[in-house]
Amino acid sequence: MPVRGSLVAASAVVAAGLLTGVTGSAGAITIWSGSVSADAEGTVSRDGTVTVSGTYRCSPRSAPGPVFVSSTVRQGPVRHGIGGTAARCDGAEHTWVNREKPGNGTSLTPGSAEVEATLMHLNTRGGLPMPTIVASDQHDVELRPAKG
Repeated sequence: MPVRGSLVAASAVVAAGLLTGVTGSAGAITIWSGSVSADAEGTVSRDGTVTVSGTYRCSPRSAPGPVFVSSTVRQGPVRHGIGGTAARCDGAEHTWVNREKPGNGTSLTPGSAEVEATLMHLNTRGGLPMPTIVASDQHDVELRPAKG
């Protein structure tokens, strides 16, 4: 069947374009490279503000939209988003620090917890920002009392 053969051939061309990072008239598909890590220790201040930090690296982007380092900390059944940092994607390693005071009447305390750091791009091509996870890191963290 010529139509079926044409559809199979067209699908193969599109798949090959996706695998090699190019498409016909749409131009290059953004292929991200990046890494993010969270430090093994964070802090909790007397007022409950949690601080976590780490490093990230990402390549210059070819798609429009910002890149962020977001973080969450989980302690027992409680999970909190701990701020976000705008990332600079220039191929160099950078540090990030996120601080947030958990809300909803819950708090985190000094002790063992789990941290997750995510390097995320919000692609604004097409109007509606679409998130793409570039890299993530998840591991145990020790929350220490903040000094001062």
